[in-house]
Amino acid sequence: MKKIFVLTLAVIITLVMAVSAIAVPPGKTVEFDGKGAGKVIFDGKAHAAKAKCADCHTKVFPYKKGGTFTMKEINAGKYCGTCHDGTKAFSTTDAANCAKCHKK
Repeated sequence: MKKIFVLTLAVIITLVMAVSAIAVPPGKTVEFDGKGAGKVIFDGKAHAAKAKCADCHTKVFPYKKGGTFTMKEINAGKYCGTCHDGTKAFSTTDAANCAKCHKK
């Protein structure tokens, strides 16, 4: 019984460490291919000022590296559009805001 507990605890600790290793903490960035609109740079520091990691992970985004989504999906309120709706954060449907995320 004690061995099962220790093994379970070891697995949980390993999973927690793996998840934290791929997270984007404040002060770090992750780049996404923004196709022709320019790459998108996600800044952990900018987002940590108004949100906690758990606000988006795993409700909006899975804890995994990579993944693709479209502006059509974002503008429909999925992924980044969950908050970037013009109420919680700047709107993704306003062309004046494109350069806030997409860098050429």
